[in-house]
Amino acid sequence: MMGRWIAHAGRELLAEADALLPLPLHWRRSWARRFNQSAMLAAAISRETGLPVAAGALKRVKPTTQQFGLSRIERAANVQGAFRVPADGKAAVTRRRLVLIDDVLTTDATVDGCARALLRAGAANADVLVFARVAEPVQTSI
Repeated sequence: MMGRWIAHAGRELLAEADALLPLPLHWRRSWARRFNQSAMLAAAISRETGLPVAAGALKRVKPTTQQFGLSRIERAANVQGAFRVPADGKAAVTRRRLVLIDDVLTTDATVDGCARALLRAGAANADVLVFARVAEPVQTSI
């Protein structure tokens, strides 16, 4: 259901895209979890749109700590240098309009790191679609 909703909400962006890229997990986290929610969403969006999923085109090469509880600055530092396009992923990235897929966007540190790696590797464009966005907490005087 979430994949269908994302595909519907992002239909204009997806109409211009060449491929979907789920946010990659480091192999250790992937092994421990046994699933990647971003990859599951990308597969569902692919079924809805017919766009290919370029799952191996981007790798998380640095095992980062959990982002939960980290500030915006700490999150950015945590994912610095964590993503890379491997040599065998270059063809799927070069001059392509790519859409990163994730479940929740908190501070954008992770998707920013991914987008930077894709653009450095020659992607024409790197956009992002997510299911939910964490809003900044509202400060009240009460």
